[in-house]
Order: sequence, then C-alpha cells, then structure tokens
Amino acid sequence: MTWVRVEVLLTAVVGLGALSIDMFLPSLPAIATAFAAPPATVQLTVTLFLMAFAASQLVYGPLSDRFGRRWVLIAGLALYAAAGLACALASSIGVLIGARVLQALGGGAGPVVARAVIRDLHGPERAARVFSYMAMVQSLNPMLAPVLGGYVHETFGWRAVFLVLAGAGTLFVALMAAGVRETNVRRDPTALQPGAMGRNVARLLSDRAYLAYVLVNALMFGGQFAFISGSSFVLIGVLGVSPSVFGFCFGAVALGIMTGTFLSSHFGTQLGLDRTIFYGTSLGAGAGVVLAALAWSGILSVAAIVAPMYVFAIGLGLTLPNGTAGAIGPFPRMAGLAAAVASFLQMTGSALYSVAVARFDDGTARPMTTAIALAGVTALACFWRLRLRPRRGMLA
Repeated sequence: MTWVRVEVLLTAVVGLGALSIDMFLPSLPAIATAFAAPPATVQLTVTLFLMAFAASQLVYGPLSDRFGRRWVLIAGLALYAAAGLACALASSIGVLIGARVLQALGGGAGPVVARAVIRDLHGPERAARVFSYMAMVQSLNPMLAPVLGGYVHETFGWRAVFLVLAGAGTLFVALMAAGVRETNVRRDPTALQPGAMGRNVARLLSDRAYLAYVLVNALMFGGQFAFISGSSFVLIGVLGVSPSVFGFCFGAVALGIMTGTFLSSHFGTQLGLDRTIFYGTSLGAGAGVVLAALAWSGILSVAAIVAPMYVFAIGLGLTLPNGTAGAIGPFPRMAGLAAAVASFLQMTGSALYSVAVARFDDGTARPMTTAIALAGVTALACFWRLRLRPRRGMLA
C-alpha cells in the first residue's frame, strides 16, 4: 500500500472517535425515552466515552513507542468493533454506558497511533500540512455522520447505529492487517518503564511551547464538544427540530471546521504555526462571545445557534492541526507519548466541558453557549500568555 493510501486509511482511523459520537447524537433523546433515563444520565454515553477514550491513549502511546504502531492499532480496533456490537445489544442504560466505555478503550488507539505514524514519516512542517489535510477530510465526519445516524435511527432504530459502527471497526481491522507495515524504526525499550514515562511526561509538561499548543487545542476542542454534547437537547428538545434536520444543522457547523482546515492547509505554511493559531483562537473567542450574547439576550433560533458556531468551527479548523504539529513535532523519539498526552488533555478538557453543560442545564441554550464562549476567550488568552507574549515580534 502506498503512503498516500496509508494516510487516507489513517485519516479514517483518526476520525473513528468523532464518528462514534457524532453518528448517534440524533439518537440521544430516543435512548433517554427507551431506558426512561434523564438527559444527564444519557449524556454519560458521551462524557464517559470521551474520558475513557482520552485515558486509553496514555497507554497506547507508550505501547506504540515500545512495540511498534501496527499491531497496537489493530488490537485497539478489534476491541472497538466488539464493544460496538455490545452497545447494539445493551439491555439497560447501565449496560450501554459500560459498553461505550469499552468501545472508547479500543477506539483510543486510533488517533494517537495514527498521528505517531504521520510523525514517523514526516518532519514538523510537513506533518502540519498532512494534519491539515487529515482534519479537512475528517470534517466531513460531523457533516455526514449525524445525517447518516439520523437516517439509520429513523429507518432501523438507534441500535442499528451501533451495528454500523461495529462494522466500520471490523473493516478497519482488515485493512490495517492487510495493507499497513510497521513505521516505528526507533523503538524505545524504556517507553513502558514507570520512571522513564514519568520523566518523559515531566519533560513534555515543562516545555512551555508544548504546554501552550496542548492547552489551546484542549480549550478550543472543549468549546466544540460543549456544542456536540448539548446541541441535540437544544435544537431537538428546545427548538423542536427533527433528528434529520438536526443532522443538517450539525453538518453546517462541521463545514466550518472544513473551511478552517482548508485555509490552514493552503496558507498555514506561509503564515507559520503560531500566527495561524492566533487567528484561529481570535475567531473562536469572537464567535463564542456573540453566541453567548444572543442566548442571554433571549434571541433563540436555529440561525442564532448555527451561524456563530460555524465561525467558531472555522477557528477550530485553523487551530487543531497546527497545535498538534507544534506539540509533537519536537519529540520524534517519543512521538507516541507526546501525541497521547496531548490528546488526553484535549479529551479530558472536553469531557469536563460536557459535564458542566449537563450539570447546569436549565432547559435553555445559556449553559452551552456560555461554555463555548469561555473556551474561546480562554484559549486566546492562554496562547497569548504562553506563546505569543514572549515572542511579540512574531506578529509585527
């Protein structure tokens, strides 16, 4: 398999986590009804999935640094497929939540190992461009997945959504086993030693640039995830749109991510990592403030939610690929661990935002929109303080 085709496959594998959330979002209200569970409990199928997805990457990263990328990724995908089947057969909300956690523990291999493979093949600048292309293609996921999920749900029921996810995992296992060779030629025999892992993590978190890139990605993705976890209850529950229409609304926001990653892939090299991230976080902060202001002013409509979120998503598309490349680029020998820690912090921040939205739910759009605004403003402030302020001449 050529490396171009490998990168296409890796793009699909990286998007597996988002697919596992986006595709069943239209089914959340129906799952709540089926199991007579409150929305906060049903949202645990999203929140705990994300937390387990994040935690598992802390294991997969060092495993791939020590033993290689290929078989670690295949094993994770196999667990993901089996757990997807268990989700489809769940007899209670507790069983569904448990199966979702197992699904996340398997799927967590995807993003961290696939990104480490890209770093094995390319240097930081080239990797940033590849990540931008990957993110641009992946942005089709939240555009199409809710629409597909809404159609599958309305035609076959919510359990069929998980059967589709299990089938996707099985397909990826077969393709990885048949067409991808090992890329980690500089394996680290100390990668799994607790002392070495602790020192490596400490080295990463003491690096000011690494911390800046990781925090910005975590905050911006946290804002997006506040929308992901809360939007179905606002758009379907409050505004009364159908699951299919919700899918199109969600897809419109995802188009913003595609727009941002397209701009990043075409202009990121000329602008540089930091300038591109600055523009992205500025868009996120501005759009988040507008979104929250509309909600607190009592202006609630589909357009008042979707339009500002589209702009926020453009900022996210500009930020994520460049933040990822900036974080793991300087650490080729421990690319797996660097990617794992970055992804763990990103996902954990997103999960906390999801919990906050659910905890302060008052039947309006205010908690969700406030969380998004805080994420954008804080991301811009953190990046300015940690990365741009020491390099003020960069933007001159």
